[in-house]
Amino acid sequence: MYTESNEKKLDEIISHYPVKRSAILPALYIAQDEHGHVTDDDIRYLAKRLDMRVNEVEEVVTFYSMYSRKPIGKYKLQVCRTLSCMLQGAEQITEHISHKLGCEIGGTTPDGKFTLQEVECLGYCDLAPCLQVNFDYHEKISTESVDQLIDSLK
Repeated sequence: MYTESNEKKLDEIISHYPVKRSAILPALYIAQDEHGHVTDDDIRYLAKRLDMRVNEVEEVVTFYSMYSRKPIGKYKLQVCRTLSCMLQGAEQITEHISHKLGCEIGGTTPDGKFTLQEVECLGYCDLAPCLQVNFDYHEKISTESVDQLIDSLK
């Protein structure tokens, strides 16, 4: 199910925690990196490896916005939709991105390159509106800066 390299990474991560279940977040990153999303097999496997119930792993996957249960694009664009960002134009920026990419919110472009999502607070309320692309944050975004960013990723 996992490459030998990722099995070693998982073993290493687990070894850093006194209780195996504490390794769930980094273990899910490994699964998602391996398969492009967290599969049912990943959930069952990690439940067994981390001494957790399947539904506990599923709860973690669905709680955090950084994990996905379905295939996602190479670039995951997450626009903050909480109060500070919405007051600074996040809704219009999200609509602009959707139009530019030709995909719905929650969807992935036909070429599999971009996934667009709305998420709860990214923690940059003082620099609103905020966009996260994979693990990189972009603050005080505008339609112009988003256009430049997307063009640079194409």
